[in-house]
Parts: sequence; structure tokens; C-alpha cells
Amino acid sequence: MAMLSLSQANLLLFPRASLDDYQLKVSEESRRTSVDIFLKAAGYLDCAVKHVLPQFPTELRRNLPVDLAEGVLLALCLQALGQAVDIQLGLAIDSAKATLAVKRRLACEMVKYWQQAQGNIMNLPLSNGWGEKHRLFLKWKFIEAKAAAYYYHGLILDEGNTERSHGMAIAALDAADEYLKESKKACEDFNAVVPLSRSPPLWGTMKYLSEKIPKDTSSKGRINRDLRSYEKVMERAPPLPDFALALKPDDYHLPSVDASWNHETTNH
Repeated sequence: MAMLSLSQANLLLFPRASLDDYQLKVSEESRRTSVDIFLKAAGYLDCAVKHVLPQFPTELRRNLPVDLAEGVLLALCLQALGQAVDIQLGLAIDSAKATLAVKRRLACEMVKYWQQAQGNIMNLPLSNGWGEKHRLFLKWKFIEAKAAAYYYHGLILDEGNTERSHGMAIAALDAADEYLKESKKACEDFNAVVPLSRSPPLWGTMKYLSEKIPKDTSSKGRINRDLRSYEKVMERAPPLPDFALALKPDDYHLPSVDASWNHETTNH
């Protein structure tokens, strides 16, 4: 059910031509619906980890295919939540009412979801092609999320009126630009692994950020060129804010066992 839900949510995100516009795009309704379905998928996976796997005998759990390992199921659950936040960030970008603070929070939360997803499969023996491709997908999306988070963090820091805040803003924007470049390489690595895939056209959050990050990084660097020496003193970008994760998997409870099942088991 989780895999079907993930497929359904991703199908909703395929750009389509609208009745009044020949351009391919994803409607707001489709994006909002996909968020609900991603949360539903996360709920199925969360239930599998918390209520299904614990009922398996230890030996049986040990012999399950790696695709059904607890770490993989947790990674998929967190992936669904990360994709949902990505869509929410895209909706916020399109909204005139969404503040920079809202966008930064969403981007920072997205970093944590993808980071946790990566952590859950880091030590698993993903030797088959799909397993390695999944690992590279999580790495790619984690790097993209960091580009978004540092970008919005940099814009907020730049609103400060001190030399230090401007210097930190430049450092954050430079980090965003580097992560954006790194994400393109991570995308290429993902596509190059069997089964081979093609890089999809940019859309949504990353289409916007791929244009804004280089432009704003260059602009702030020129405006604050006298602060470049301060930026060089900084050994690394400022830490990202640590926000509590807002999105949770939907609650899903296994249906009750039908009485006929117990009757058949007794007969056998």
C-alpha cells in the first residue's frame, strides 16, 4: 500500500498541460493532494515498522530481504515526509503571503528528513542496483535540501544591519551555491547507476532555486565586496537553525483479524 501511494503521489507531480495554458505544469490542487498521499504512505510504513515487524520472530526478521529491513522501511517513511515538505516549500515559494521565515523553516525541516533517511540505510548491505540507486537518490535530495536551507538562511541573515550578519549571510549563500553545484553532480551519479535513468527537467522548488541561488549569491557578493575578507575568515558556513519536525506520518491501524482466519487456523 505504501509503494502504491508513493507511485500515486509522484504521478500527480507529472507536469500536464492545463485547459487554459499550453505550458506543462503541476497544478496547486495536484501538489496539495500529493502531500496528503505522501503522509498516507508514511503512515503505512510507520505502521509496518512499529506494529508489523515486531510481530515477526527474530530469525524470520533476520532472513527478510534487505528491501524489507527496518532501516529501508524507515528511510522510505522519512523520504515520503521529505517529499511532502519539498512540495510545501514549493507552494510557499508560489505564495505571496509566505514569509522568508516560513520558507527557511520548511527547508531546514526538509534537510532533517533527508538526513535521517540517509542515516537509516547507511550501514545496510544495499548491493543490488535498486538499493544503490535508492541510496544515491537520498544523497541527491539531501544535498538539494541543504542548498535550499542555506539560501533562505542567508537571505534572513542579510536582513540584519550589522557587518557580522552580512558576512554570515554571504557565507550561507556561498554554501547554498556550492550545494547547488554538488546536487547536480549527485543527480548525475544517481542517473548513471543501473537501472539507468534520465535527468528530469527542473520544476517546482529546484527550478526556482537553480535560478535564484547563483543570481543572489553573485549579487550579495558584489554589494558586500568589502566584507569578502570577513567571509574568508569564516572557516565554514553558519549553522542552520534547528527546528522541530512538523510533519508526521498519518495514523494507520491494521484491520482486525477476521474470525474466519482463526477458524481456518484451528482446523489446520
